[in-house]
Amino acid sequence: MKRGLCVALIAVLGSGAAYAQPEGSAEWNVIARVLNSPRCLNCHPRDDWPTQGEAMKRHAVAAPRRGPHDHGVPAMRCSTCHQERNQEIAGLPGAPHWHLAPASMGWAGLASGALCRAIKDPARNGSRTVAQVATHMREDALVRWAWTPGGNRLPPPVRSDDFAAALDAWIRAGAPCPE
Repeated sequence: MKRGLCVALIAVLGSGAAYAQPEGSAEWNVIARVLNSPRCLNCHPRDDWPTQGEAMKRHAVAAPRRGPHDHGVPAMRCSTCHQERNQEIAGLPGAPHWHLAPASMGWAGLASGALCRAIKDPARNGSRTVAQVATHMREDALVRWAWTPGGNRLPPPVRSDDFAAALDAWIRAGAPCPE
């Protein structure tokens, strides 16, 4: 039986037939491109140190740390510098409720499959369903800021409407994760 399956597989692959990806795979790849951009990764470190800029260097000013509630340590809160909107003269980015993602939501450096499983895991995503994660990614003011970051900051590599469409299609396909 196994030999017959292998022969059939070789015949199909040898014939030039394209490998078909599971439904939702292409959409996940779009989502992963956004989640792996500096706009997301700078605030989703797996340690206590935020990064900044396109090069994602460790945060320069006063070496802020995550702190007990993901808003910085008492002497250096994120909101001390990062206000409700960008401070263009100073070059400081800002958006409502600026803070690091909780440590459980750190995904910098994760492979695509591990990232996918992390954002789907209620123990790591703030007890959210996949639909709630998607709503957060589409509607949260701090997340939405990523597409209009101002200054010399680049937005994610996918337009926000295309990202939202990919989220919806990925969920309709059952939110599959790559291996």
